[in-house]
Amino acid sequence: MKLYVDPITVNCRKVLAGFELLEVDYELIFVDSLHAVLPALADGELVLWEPNAILQYAAENSDGSPYYPPDRATRAEIRRWMLWESSSWYPSCYVLMVEGSVKPILGQPADRRVLVEQEKNFHRLAHTLDARLAQNPWLCGTDMTLADLVVAAPLYLHPYQKLPIEDHKYLQRWLTERMSCLPCWSQVHESRSLDGANREDISMALFDN
Repeated sequence: MKLYVDPITVNCRKVLAGFELLEVDYELIFVDSLHAVLPALADGELVLWEPNAILQYAAENSDGSPYYPPDRATRAEIRRWMLWESSSWYPSCYVLMVEGSVKPILGQPADRRVLVEQEKNFHRLAHTLDARLAQNPWLCGTDMTLADLVVAAPLYLHPYQKLPIEDHKYLQRWLTERMSCLPCWSQVHESRSLDGANREDISMALFDN
């Protein structure tokens, strides 16, 4: 398999961390995100884009991975969270990133109306996560799965994003005490620190779709 990425983008880092977690054997090819739809996966004649589709394909080809167990109920739950992340959670985080972080970096004023409206939506979605994580240490029960990594990915820039996760204590604990401690997370997300990135790098990371 060949994986095409630009590591500065949120969705590329999600897939890179997922491949590390699943111990996928692949060839890494770096591409400028300004000139391609990324991430993308080529496996023979199959070409995939959309990060969660790529991760699910890789997981289904990773025999015996504890992060994508073979029983149907657990896999259905993992896929549910992956769909929820792409359809609801990531879009909400993305809007708040743009309004609260990207626009100030670019010297543009945030749209207060959009911020207020989207903060309400973010808290509604975060409450769903908080309620789930109040019952279990991980999204699908007592063990970590691919669902945790996927749902955490839009938050990897949380020190810069100014997302109000502190209002959701179980979500915050899961992110800071569990997810951030994982080798697959730290290896990928700390490999290109934003402390040394320029304004264009930061804005590109936050504007990633």
